Amino acid sequence: MSAPQVPLDTDLELPDVADTEALGERLAAGLAAGDLVVLSGPLGAGKTAFVRGLARGLGVSGPVTSPTFVIAREHRAGARGVPLVHVDAYRLGLATDVAAELDDLDLDTDLADAVVAVEWGEGVAERLSARHLLVRLHRRPDDVRVATVRYVDA
Repeated sequence: MSAPQVPLDTDLELPDVADTEALGERLAAGLAAGDLVVLSGPLGAGKTAFVRGLARGLGVSGPVTSPTFVIAREHRAGARGVPLVHVDAYRLGLATDVAAELDDLDLDTDLADAVVAVEWGEGVAERLSARHLLVRLHRRPDDVRVATVRYVDA
């Protein structure tokens, strides 16, 4: 993971969905297979829009939609040759341990060959890698999204 293409630990205002996608696209420029992106934020904060931009920046093929009901989707490598695994941890842990369910997805195997982005992953997905990008998103009452990006090297 090279230095992110955006300021770290700074609130970034994202007035519309296109700005949220553009943030993901800019961050993709510094990512490679083996990198983990952990997304945090409430419903409607823009996590899936961010991943759409990330996918566009990685050049993966196919549309990007929320994997809420399938838990994880793999998007094949495109122009840059880096696949994307898009995970939604929201529904994990409803009946059992979230960390155990995440382990069952074998994402550590995917990490070797793909960029892995985990929505609702803060507090759980960090265990997949010693380093990751943490992207916290929220939506203000005026509908402007705000993102904070932090590089975490444990």
